[in-house]
Amino acid sequence: MPPDSSTIRDMFNNISGQYDFLNHFLSFGVDRRWRKRVVTELAKHAGTATAGLKVLDVATGTGDLAIAVSSLNPASVAGIDIAPAMMEIGRDKVFMRGLQDVISFSEAAAEKIPFPDSTFDAVTVAFGVRNFGDLVQGISEMQRVLKPGGIMLILEFSHPRSFPSKQLYNLYSRFIIPTVGRIVSKNREAYSYLPESVAAFPSGTDFMAIMEGCGLKSVRQIPLTMGVASVYTGEK
Repeated sequence: MPPDSSTIRDMFNNISGQYDFLNHFLSFGVDRRWRKRVVTELAKHAGTATAGLKVLDVATGTGDLAIAVSSLNPASVAGIDIAPAMMEIGRDKVFMRGLQDVISFSEAAAEKIPFPDSTFDAVTVAFGVRNFGDLVQGISEMQRVLKPGGIMLILEFSHPRSFPSKQLYNLYSRFIIPTVGRIVSKNREAYSYLPESVAAFPSGTDFMAIMEGCGLKSVRQIPLTMGVASVYTGEK
């Protein structure tokens, strides 16, 4: 189980200034390509109707996925997160891109989404579900605010299983990520928590079963970069 929500909030608020740099640096920039895959899958689902999409981006952080989704010209993208300092950086990025009429941010937890049932055509999350205090409740809430026929897209780290990617990833996550993260962010706990949270996350078929248990259909996993990350999709 992840730390309580106040601990998670404080941790991400504290590293907000270094978060984007470390994301791109530690993933060698591949995280941008992973987000583009989420956008591609959303576009496939929506077809020619992307201009009318209403999208919710949960655990939006500094807004990278919300900004990526905006390339589809949706009607709106609402980002929610429990860490206000992360969203302040997101607001600055949105303003610099002139997207403030499309993307908005508000403070809220995944377990208690402040929108009515069947509000959104799509709900997205990038690297956030493993931080939910109650994973099932969070997925259930995301399912609740989806319109019938809507799609949920979740980008998250996975557990590589084949040699040598499994061994290399374990070495990288156990030693390189905490060391570099601690040096740059000056926060020992945050970048020790990252590999621990990935290791504890029920990826693959276990996570797909949770999505199905929360009422999602046609659930599938799309492995990325030798299984280091995955996009999970499911429809309401």
